[in-house]
Amino acid sequence: MKIQKKVLTQLEGCYATGYTVVDNEIRIMLATEEKGACYQFSGSEFEKSTVWDGPGGTMCIVQIPEKNGDFLSVQNFFPTFQAENSTIVWGKPNTDGSWDIKTFFKLPYLHRFDILRANGVNYFLGATLCTTKKHKEDWSDPGKIWVGALPDTSDGKFEIHPIKEGLVRNHGYCHVSWNNKEAGIVTCDQGAFVVMPPEQPDGEWTIENILDRPVSDIAICDIDEDGELELVTIEPFHGKEIAISKKINGTYEIIWKYDKPVDFGHVVWGGKLRGIPTFICGYREQEAELFLIQYDSKNPLKFKVEVIDTGMGPSNITVINGEEKDIIIAANRVVGEAALYIVTD
Repeated sequence: MKIQKKVLTQLEGCYATGYTVVDNEIRIMLATEEKGACYQFSGSEFEKSTVWDGPGGTMCIVQIPEKNGDFLSVQNFFPTFQAENSTIVWGKPNTDGSWDIKTFFKLPYLHRFDILRANGVNYFLGATLCTTKKHKEDWSDPGKIWVGALPDTSDGKFEIHPIKEGLVRNHGYCHVSWNNKEAGIVTCDQGAFVVMPPEQPDGEWTIENILDRPVSDIAICDIDEDGELELVTIEPFHGKEIAISKKINGTYEIIWKYDKPVDFGHVVWGGKLRGIPTFICGYREQEAELFLIQYDSKNPLKFKVEVIDTGMGPSNITVINGEEKDIIIAANRVVGEAALYIVTD
């Protein structure tokens, strides 16, 4: 594989990554967690335009399924954990390429969220880092998992309720296919929980605890193509360890750890890069790398690592798989950089 970097723009506090598709055109988005903008990049030359100038505090951006580009995003979650006014906004594309952004609802300390689809229904799943905070290191009021069925428009009826409480440092999330159904994995000090929407809107959500040790972030992939999903984790909160776990005798056990000093781990992704099962990881201190992991049966450690970039300190990535190239969208937080890593054969 060949990897070419393209810097899109400088953006202080660059944190959130995502994309949406409007009229079959991909619009890449990156936003700051500081007070400031969200930008979009479109077309073959990745032309820049503004989605919003503020307020900022953007944690994540998620396209709404079955819509022509509509998306939800978190705003007002500012460093460090100043998030009592966290809100979700609903973005709808205008014909001139701009966006209509409306406040959808408020949920204090909403850090990660997703939209899961089951039997034609879009469900919101939100994870709050905590419920209240007196100061930065106060974790006495744990976070929750919130769910609700999304309306068709931003002014439709919407109600959410918690399905799990008591989650300390409720930080990580990834969208997965679990038992051939859409699901999310939520991580916190109590471990990792697979959360799956009901078959019917009035049904019960299912929650499965797959790890019971403190986890900051998680992603999954059948990295060795043996038919079983492996996990890559950052442990503990904003942690110093990046590890791969494999199910052995019904329990996930660590089989590999990154051997370099890591601090402020924040990126884990699992999927295929140019058709090869891959984990992508990154951390914000020490060497502040972004790197990929692939299985190598000839290697004594069974895995090979390739450093994509160093010194950038990424916060989040999103991967777009294409026929001729894959694109890694990277929020390089430490250097205030919005970047792409274009991967070709």
